[in-house]
Amino acid sequence: MEDDKQGVPPPEGEGSPQAGRPASEAEVVPTPHVEVVAESGLIRRPPMLPPPPPDVSPEDEEEESMLRMSFMEHLEELRSRIIKALYGLGVAFLLALIFAGKLWDIISDPAVAALKHLHVEPPQLAMLTPMEGFSVIWVELPLLCSVFLASPWVVYQVWAFISPGLYKKERRLALPFVLLTAGLFIGGGLFAYFLAFRFGLEFLLGIGMMNNVRPVVSITEYFDLFVNVTLGVGLVFEMPVLIFLLTLLRLLSPRFLLRHSRYAILAIVIIAAIITPTPDVFNLMLFAVPMCLLYFVGVFAGLVLVMRREGRSLPWRKVVLIGSSVILVVAAIVFLMLHYHVRLVPRWPYFTR
Repeated sequence: MEDDKQGVPPPEGEGSPQAGRPASEAEVVPTPHVEVVAESGLIRRPPMLPPPPPDVSPEDEEEESMLRMSFMEHLEELRSRIIKALYGLGVAFLLALIFAGKLWDIISDPAVAALKHLHVEPPQLAMLTPMEGFSVIWVELPLLCSVFLASPWVVYQVWAFISPGLYKKERRLALPFVLLTAGLFIGGGLFAYFLAFRFGLEFLLGIGMMNNVRPVVSITEYFDLFVNVTLGVGLVFEMPVLIFLLTLLRLLSPRFLLRHSRYAILAIVIIAAIITPTPDVFNLMLFAVPMCLLYFVGVFAGLVLVMRREGRSLPWRKVVLIGSSVILVVAAIVFLMLHYHVRLVPRWPYFTR
């Protein structure tokens, strides 16, 4: 009998832990999550809870919301963007064609000014073949101007093509990207027109005149040199945008660019020597110094992007202090040059009064 009673639980009123307690208290005691043997001898287990859902980061959610396209869809999108960019170039070409005569007066002004300064009479360019005037003034010139006029539209089409592969917060950079890219390209063309091309052209024409040579410059040769310099400088001025874009796509990092800056400066000087139309040091530095500054501007923009991506804040106080110091030094140099009537010349000692 004792053996038979060993596996039988005591009644609720005798020897039970709930003995002596009110019925209300006994009912609220939770059932422990252990195996319970019922009177039938079957084992009853507690129900299995489903596993918790995995944590999803905001970047994973943005990746899931990205537009998924097949290879053929990418090609179709590229075709559509190229056609839209060509439409913009066509409209800009028609606008430039209307003002082709006035545009040629503006573009030929550096040659006229250089010939006047070298006392060449008459200070005019030459048309050596009957087709030169038509092909240069009415075809090539409007095409060059349309590239600069339609550059914001073309850059927007490039951004619209790559934006589906970016995060949502990175797509908000569309307007700054378009404005800065087109602005730097147009600014590079203006820099070449007002500074680099004018100094280089006068230097090249002056070298030959030292040996009793009279310059006769055809409009074709002049315009080809003008296109090479303006487009080359305009593309070089896109360096900050290129660095920022590669950093945005995680192909480069500001740390890598700073670590290898010496090689970048060497490459910039070589590129400037190729673009510069003259072999002198003055024009070489006129190209190389702005290019080096643009390189470090691009590195700074990439650093700001990386720090925002990592949730860190940039020490703006130091940045403003350094930037203000540089601006004050440049402003002081310009003030002294204006006060003492000093100007730059494309020959040694490069400064004259």
